Amino acid sequence: MIKLYHVELSGNSYKVRLMLSLLGIKHEQVLVDLRGGEHKSPQFLKLNPFGQIPVLVDGDVVVRDSHAILVYLARRYGDEDWLPTEAQSMSKVMGWLFTAANEIRQGPEFARRYHLFQIPLDVQLATQRAYAILKILDEHLTGRQWLELNRPTVADVACFPYIALAPDGKVSLDAYPNIIAWIKQIKQLPGYVGMPGL
Repeated sequence: MIKLYHVELSGNSYKVRLMLSLLGIKHEQVLVDLRGGEHKSPQFLKLNPFGQIPVLVDGDVVVRDSHAILVYLARRYGDEDWLPTEAQSMSKVMGWLFTAANEIRQGPEFARRYHLFQIPLDVQLATQRAYAILKILDEHLTGRQWLELNRPTVADVACFPYIALAPDGKVSLDAYPNIIAWIKQIKQLPGYVGMPGL
């Protein structure tokens, strides 16, 4: 049985829960007590020496980092639709995973951290970055239902949570109709599951 070590309110944990559900993979969810410091315990650090969630354990395979887990699940349990192996198609999909780990993280995710969890950071800069990536994303989605390849891929799963949760960080989506339509599309996928805030 696959085990997912996660936190309920973490968008990065949610990406993995969503992917597992979209692929119809049975798994056990193990909540990690961040406030209690469980992620820094010797036992957890054996799974992930960085002390971060989520972590996926599949038999003898341990995968850390939400995007690495998405890639693992897509290749191990999915098919070419979720993560193609053809070079150009793969590069398009992977480009959005890096966007999720950089621009989306430093924008909507950081703004949400500040407002929802009172994590001290430069919220003005995070908000500016959030609106910058929202503008780019909305323009990219003009005339598209999905980020790439005319179908849902791990790119959509990677970018979706912190974009859809932007209002938690006091970042409005009202001016971005293409993003709003894309969010609705994702919520209609067979196997979609939500999280608090969605």
